[in-house]
Amino acid sequence: MKKLTAYIITILTFSLMAACAAGPRTASGGEVTGVGGSSWTEPTPYGMVLVSRGSMKVGPQESDSLWGVRADARGMSVDAFWMDETEITNSKYKQFVFWVRDSIIRERLADPAYGGNEEFKIEEDREGNPITPRLNWSKPIPWRNANEDEARAIESMYRTNPITGVRELDPEQLNYRYEIYNHTEAAKRKHRLNPARREYNTDKPVPTDIPIISKDTAFINDNGEIIRETVTRGLTGDYDFLNTYIVNVYPDTTAWINDFDNAYNEPYVRMYFAHGGYNDYPVVGVSWEQANAFCNWRTDFLRRALGREGVYIEPYRLPTEAEWEFAARAGVSENKYPWEGDLPLTEEKGCFYANFKPQEGNYVQDGHLITSRVGTYAPNDFGLYDMAGNVSEWTSTAYTESVSKLKNDMNPEYRYDAAKEDPYKMKRKIVRGGSWKDVAHNIRSDIRMWEYQNEQRSYIGFRCVRSQIGFAKGQKVKK
Repeated sequence: MKKLTAYIITILTFSLMAACAAGPRTASGGEVTGVGGSSWTEPTPYGMVLVSRGSMKVGPQESDSLWGVRADARGMSVDAFWMDETEITNSKYKQFVFWVRDSIIRERLADPAYGGNEEFKIEEDREGNPITPRLNWSKPIPWRNANEDEARAIESMYRTNPITGVRELDPEQLNYRYEIYNHTEAAKRKHRLNPARREYNTDKPVPTDIPIISKDTAFINDNGEIIRETVTRGLTGDYDFLNTYIVNVYPDTTAWINDFDNAYNEPYVRMYFAHGGYNDYPVVGVSWEQANAFCNWRTDFLRRALGREGVYIEPYRLPTEAEWEFAARAGVSENKYPWEGDLPLTEEKGCFYANFKPQEGNYVQDGHLITSRVGTYAPNDFGLYDMAGNVSEWTSTAYTESVSKLKNDMNPEYRYDAAKEDPYKMKRKIVRGGSWKDVAHNIRSDIRMWEYQNEQRSYIGFRCVRSQIGFAKGQKVKK
């Protein structure tokens, strides 16, 4: 028995020694066991719901000669993403507009030509070392107790209406500047800085030509005008994929008149965005370019709140057309709408599922004349509201007549960043969902529509998405 015990101890000792030799603590050698990596699980972003990864057939599955619809259903798959449960409201977009206003005022309060108060801009760290200047948001704007210079800086953002004599915010000054690094173009093999890595075929010589790239840039001239340019040049470095944009962010409130001839819509021009009674209604009069600017600001706004330099978060962005359709139809290929069935109402009870135009000239049958408060109607099975009707929604996807054939079947997307010099037809972007002014057919989730990226309509809004990082345990896949 003693010999058996000694034998077992000896075996265990050799086993432990072997385990130690093979373990990760020994740097000189052993079995490969892998190394750890930092990971994290993102909390649910405020006001968003998770759309789990899944697949479905997108596009119409049946032809309709009456509406000129051709069956064009195609299978595709998308990864998981977070999506705003409602369209972006006037209230949320106002927060963006007021942030832009306040940032410009702070710049002028620090500018010697106006306020000259250096406390509104931080140019040194705590040790006194120079840093990239940034605004000091902890320093409140002296709205009520400003001195003469500070008052001049604040008032420079306002104007007096020449007709009414009312003091009002000057929308022409509300310009937001941001930069976007084009990861897709930078990752392409033909754009690698090392020529030897652009061509893997060893039967071919190493490329000697300099790749030609184009980048967007913008500046404000001496007359206060936004000048946009697309620069084409030889590749010099990573900076060539950093695009600069300057966008005026104020919605076009006149869209209510310009979209409808011979209609008395003046009250909406004055009140829809400005009046608090419309705070929870979807913002309209916002172009595709403005919607992208909002997404960028929303990303930076969250990043600043995290309080760490260099922290990476998945950016807020517009949904791709495929993501939007998958979310709207709740991942069910048979759904033409965000719900089961072919009608936007229940015939038995006369209850509507969406805000649209039920009959010619009868906008109010569903209880609303124009837009409705977001979330008025029941959500779809993914928990998303107003995916049909209320307002049409911008997607990130560029439109062309053959866009369905151009896209991949994995995370489908067709992107084209139109240059200023491009023909106007190349500046079309896909919108989805239909709006309060559309008949039942046009609010179908499988129908594609488009609009020019700089147009601002009284019936087009948007919502944001964020890609989910990783895959949570127990998360379902929509098949």
